[in-house]
Amino acid sequence: MSQGVGVVGLYVRDQDEALEFYVGKLGFTVHTDAKNGDYRWLTVQPPEQPDFQLGLFLPQAPVLDAATAQTMREAVAKGAMPPLVLVVDDCRAAHARMLARGVEFTQAPVERYGAVDASFRDPSGNGWKMIEARKG
Repeated sequence: MSQGVGVVGLYVRDQDEALEFYVGKLGFTVHTDAKNGDYRWLTVQPPEQPDFQLGLFLPQAPVLDAATAQTMREAVAKGAMPPLVLVVDDCRAAHARMLARGVEFTQAPVERYGAVDASFRDPSGNGWKMIEARKG
């Protein structure tokens, strides 16, 4: 039996806005975009990771009741969700490329703990830490 994590989901305030950010600014590709009534299953993936999908989901029924969905939207907007980590070969080069595409960084690249890292948020408020892969 084979096991592994194939999809990690995060809540976004608007799926089209999230799609534009993750594909247009971060360079991810669309894996699945399917609707079932009001529910939309939308996943993207980094081109170099074909076995991994990032789900861009609305906090809504049938997964959450209305009150919980509103609480989740507010928490995401405040940046209260745990940060995601994007590993890159060259943090400074990725920062420059993403900055040119309109990504707003909350922390410019800085060297610490033997690596270089930077931080940014998506349009919904989800925090990202971008870390340069250690050499060797």
